[in-house]
Amino acid sequence: MAFIGQSTRRLEDLRFLTGRGVFVDDVNDEGQAWGHVIRSPHAHATIDRIDTAAALAMPGVLSVYTYADIADLGVLPCATAVATVAPMIVPPRPALANARVRFVGDPVAFVVAETAVAARDAAEQVVVDYTTLPCVVDATDSLDESFRFQRGDAAAVQAAIARATHVVDIEVVNNRLIIAPLETRAAIGRWHDGVFDLFVSAASVHAIRDQLARDIFRCPREAVRVSAPDVGGGFGIKNCLYPEWVLLLWAARRLGRPVKWVEDRAEDFVSAAQGRDNVSRGRLALDADGRFLALDVNTVAGLGAYMSGGGPGSSTNAPAAAMGGGYVIPAIFMDVRANFTNTAPIDAYRGAGKPEANYLIERLIDKAAAQCGFDPIDLRRRNLIASFPYQKALGTVVDCGRFAANIDDVLVLADHADFATRRAASENRGLLRGVGVACFLETARGAPNEGAEIRFGDDGVVTILVGTQSNGQGHETAYPQIAADLLGLPIDRFRYIQADTAEIAEGNGHGGARSMHMGGAALFNAAQQVIDKGKPVAARLLQAQSVIFRDGRYYAGDLSVDLLTVAQDTSLDTYVWNMLDLITFPNGCHVAEVEIDPETGQVTLDRYTAVDDYGTLINPLLTIGQVQGGVAQGIGQALTEHVVYDPDSGQLLSGSFMDYQIPRAMDLPDLDITLIGVPTKANPLGVKGSGQAGAIAAPQTIISAILNALAPLGVTHIDMPATPERVWRAIQQAGARP
Repeated sequence: MAFIGQSTRRLEDLRFLTGRGVFVDDVNDEGQAWGHVIRSPHAHATIDRIDTAAALAMPGVLSVYTYADIADLGVLPCATAVATVAPMIVPPRPALANARVRFVGDPVAFVVAETAVAARDAAEQVVVDYTTLPCVVDATDSLDESFRFQRGDAAAVQAAIARATHVVDIEVVNNRLIIAPLETRAAIGRWHDGVFDLFVSAASVHAIRDQLARDIFRCPREAVRVSAPDVGGGFGIKNCLYPEWVLLLWAARRLGRPVKWVEDRAEDFVSAAQGRDNVSRGRLALDADGRFLALDVNTVAGLGAYMSGGGPGSSTNAPAAAMGGGYVIPAIFMDVRANFTNTAPIDAYRGAGKPEANYLIERLIDKAAAQCGFDPIDLRRRNLIASFPYQKALGTVVDCGRFAANIDDVLVLADHADFATRRAASENRGLLRGVGVACFLETARGAPNEGAEIRFGDDGVVTILVGTQSNGQGHETAYPQIAADLLGLPIDRFRYIQADTAEIAEGNGHGGARSMHMGGAALFNAAQQVIDKGKPVAARLLQAQSVIFRDGRYYAGDLSVDLLTVAQDTSLDTYVWNMLDLITFPNGCHVAEVEIDPETGQVTLDRYTAVDDYGTLINPLLTIGQVQGGVAQGIGQALTEHVVYDPDSGQLLSGSFMDYQIPRAMDLPDLDITLIGVPTKANPLGVKGSGQAGAIAAPQTIISAILNALAPLGVTHIDMPATPERVWRAIQQAGARP
């Protein structure tokens, strides 16, 4: 039976739905203490004095640590390499603030007590004297630059603009976002037999291990173990090293007992890494026929108060790979200034730079169509890549796709031909109706190279170990599907292990929609090596000169022996570190229809349709779920989500779900996703990756629909999120009255 391509329901769901999932909060060690972080209430201030005496005298308190206690530790590293114009400025970030705090939520002290309640009560008795300093919360107002990044041919772009028939420009905001995974950050720090052991709700456990060993504790890698149980969402921000992980391990070694910390939602809002936060100005040059000639991009990117592990990549390397989307644009130039602000650090969040790049080009195309008299759909068709391979102006090579066909197919599925009828019906009810059609191009890979291992047990169970990691994507189902298909064994024969540096030799973890592309390719190669290892053994057992492998058995004429029997005779255990640095290019076209109440500005997303290409589908059901989840997050960015800091005090004004609205079920229509894949040759499975695509595609599609609805009223621009207030104000400022 073929398992690849089957919509198998997730094997792990039985565990989750029956309450047998294991998250960090479910685990308590014998003799465990609890930690609580004392955080800065100020966005920028000097620390003048910390008095811990009253807290230390409280019942159950084991210790209160400040920077002076951990001064000999290394600082949190920035793990992302960026080829900047001048050396990147990376301010030291100790796990506890040294003399100065730089954002509301900056860790200042760490209380450890016998219980969580005792630790929290003691934290309230710690006295910290501050002298407040001026703060900056908007990157465009900041003069504190970390780096300048440039890529492309500036001269070619300027020459193309000079000779162009049309030049359109636009300034767009990618609003800062709180990620809000279902499970907040949590960990247990342990110290035993000279080894640090971090049990953590995180992804990329090998990278976290390496940073802890190399940069923080300056010890051999073998002296640090990092493992994760079930993880309730991360979307990129759980990939990086956090101060709390350092504090837990350090305290566990100092006290000789495990120390646990579970973040509450208020802490998550102020201290976990956040996403996006940049402003880009783009210019698009076109000839008289609407052919794109050049794209010029200037970006100011917010970094927050510190350089987080993956932060700088989100405004540099990542958008550069996708800049210009799936269009033929002969010349592109990017100029990025990345500035520090007194806000929570920015890190990679679902798509990490690709949403920003796609949003910019799609908004430019809509403006070019309106300003220069082109049909927006035809303008896209005219400029989409049609011949493969195609090398984009900034170097990436797109190997395959069906870009124009995506548009044709989605318009049929969205019943675009009958849009005018639906618009008239909305108008009869006093509502405005708009349609948005937008494309996207993802660049999926994340970190290059990945490992996979296959082990055969005496009990007939085959264990799969892969260096990528699930945060809810369904790897416990998808990887066994691949192995079952390749090795010809029932899917229930397989056991999947992930996220443990003591079990898995190496791994590049989660991020960049890389798991099936990188991890799947490594597993494919490991399975092929298993089969090849077994051939001489099977030939000996069958007393044959050669054998062929098919459906889990080795055949020599009419005689055969099954794979598991061969594995019992001779070890077929196999480990592969697969060297693979190619990028894949998921792509698609999405259509959204909205209704707007002009009296209130309320936007209702009424219809959403997509046709996407993710290459070979390991499990279409899981793929659609991944895309729908990403679309929901993109809808949130477009319509409701917005981090707001007070410009004077730096206080987070959107500090809870009372003030920060993520999409609810009632905000979402049916998300109609159709998958039509063109397999890539970038990996042996032909997969392209789907984890980020929805968040890359949805924002421009929805904003396009809103502007289409508002165009008759004279509204030509609106920034995300298109909240009712913003839409209403845009209508008033355009001079239109409902």
